[in-house]
Amino acid sequence: MGNWCTELPPTLVENARAKGIFIDHINGYREHVHCLVSLGTEQTLSWIVKMFKGESSHWINQQRLTTQKFQWQHEYFAVGVGESILDKTRDYIRNQEQHHSKRAFEDEFDAMIQKYGFERYKDDDA
Repeated sequence: MGNWCTELPPTLVENARAKGIFIDHINGYREHVHCLVSLGTEQTLSWIVKMFKGESSHWINQQRLTTQKFQWQHEYFAVGVGESILDKTRDYIRNQEQHHSKRAFEDEFDAMIQKYGFERYKDDDA
């Protein structure tokens, strides 16, 4: 699919803002996207993920960035971030291309799941 992330984030941020969603930082690399989002009192994580996946899939397909119909996987991963590590989180999101030139996303993801004892969860609505 190439580096579609350079075009996708402004589109998503604009659409999210219109829906009252505050995206602090967004960036990705190849097969994944990282978002630092502040949830409003009436918003749920599953609703924001569903909106993000739907609108980004629509945009990717509309721009014909893939040869086949693009669709996100059902899974997603989310963690809460405390104020004390916001800058570190922003740097991590901002430097995805550099970061993943050293370590593949799937390797990092699997190591994180094992290290912290997370479980993979499938959300059929996302």
